[in-house]
Amino acid sequence: MRIAIRKLKASLSRVLILAQGGEVIEVTSHRKVIARITGAPDGALSSLQALIASGAVSWSGGKPTFKPLPLQPSRCKSVSDMVLEDRD
Repeated sequence: MRIAIRKLKASLSRVLILAQGGEVIEVTSHRKVIARITGAPDGALSSLQALIASGAVSWSGGKPTFKPLPLQPSRCKSVSDMVLEDRD
């Protein structure tokens, strides 16, 4: 099924139900396909839940956190130090 952006905005709920049912929706702009909407596979959520249950990943419901970057080795100069040297 093809649908223009304007019509997609007006009937988003209906279009998403169709996609969930297995239909591929092609979104058009000026008669050119710019995106495709497909339903998520049935096992997608359960796979994530299985990873969480196995301990392979963890999520507390908040924003992801990352390990801090390693400190810059002492033998390397900072950019600000290099700029100050160039000014002399």
